Amino acid sequence: MPATTVPYAPHYVPAPPTKEDLEWADLPIIDISKAATPEGRAELAPIARDAMHTHGFMYIVNHGLTQAQNDRIFDIADVAFSQVSDEEKKQYAGNFKETGLYSGYKLRQYWHIDNGVRDQIEHFNMHHGIYDRQEYPKALRPFLPEIRAWSEHNHYNILHPILRLLARGMELPEETFVNIHNFDAPGETWARFMKYYPRSEEDEKNSKNVWLKGHTDFGTITILWSQPVTALQILSPDGKWRWVKHMDNALVVNIGDAMEMLTGGFYKGTIHRVVQPPTDQRGYPRLGTFYFALSDDDVKLVPHTESPVLQRVGVKRRCADEDAPTMEEMRKGRTRSYGQTVLKKREDGNEEEFVSGIVVKHYN
Repeated sequence: MPATTVPYAPHYVPAPPTKEDLEWADLPIIDISKAATPEGRAELAPIARDAMHTHGFMYIVNHGLTQAQNDRIFDIADVAFSQVSDEEKKQYAGNFKETGLYSGYKLRQYWHIDNGVRDQIEHFNMHHGIYDRQEYPKALRPFLPEIRAWSEHNHYNILHPILRLLARGMELPEETFVNIHNFDAPGETWARFMKYYPRSEEDEKNSKNVWLKGHTDFGTITILWSQPVTALQILSPDGKWRWVKHMDNALVVNIGDAMEMLTGGFYKGTIHRVVQPPTDQRGYPRLGTFYFALSDDDVKLVPHTESPVLQRVGVKRRCADEDAPTMEEMRKGRTRSYGQTVLKKREDGNEEEFVSGIVVKHYN
């Protein structure tokens, strides 16, 4: 048989890692390859439980892709930005306010950050099925089989093992959360390629160097493929912002609001933000690849009160069970409103809005 020709993508070269001495977040590291056996899951479950209960963030290593395979996905991701004209990007821009789902391009300056400053961030968002419902710019079309394989790898080989560990951590049946994260069920888990561009000094000053305000994600689990440009910070339990350090071929995984609601507050949706990188990385773009997991659309976001752990430690609800939104209602409300609504200032200087029956806070 003739060899399959791999479509060409220009090699993306990221910035060198920072050499600055920063205050790093001390996050646990999970070797997800151990989750393939019952003994390994028994070993990892307490570590994942404590990580997501205390920090809401952790690193994942040994996830099944080599560094070369990871580099290839970043090469493909950059095609969406460097090989597509601004005019064509507009043709494939998503109408998030109307549809309530992330699909297609989010163009620069769509979101308001602060003091009249608008974002310098481009996304290309894809339903996790990749071929479902969506059209693609010409330059990306040759890579769709590889993107689909990457999406499936995120779902089955990373997301599902994490969900099993989190269920074990709450003394629930292992498949409890897996069963509500079906690849083929109606739902809007999505893959995202994302590129931050350097900003003007005036924008940095007016936004106090914040590129994306402190927020929590609205889904269940976010998988971020680590990249060298240091800009992500998390709000630590002691109230300090700390930087998330890059690890080669590792993943940064965090809990979102939907999982916090499903677990009665036991797993925490931790506040995080993106800020101007350290001095030695300024002037570089920041390319990222993400997998944003949501439960199936019809899942009502109420706590799993059958968990023996919740019965011991108590349940923290974001709203009354009868008022809880479904995953579909939650993601439509948050997608439509983010960066588009007028936020209410609080006495502490932070801001909030009310979406799908839930108070959503934005941290300055």
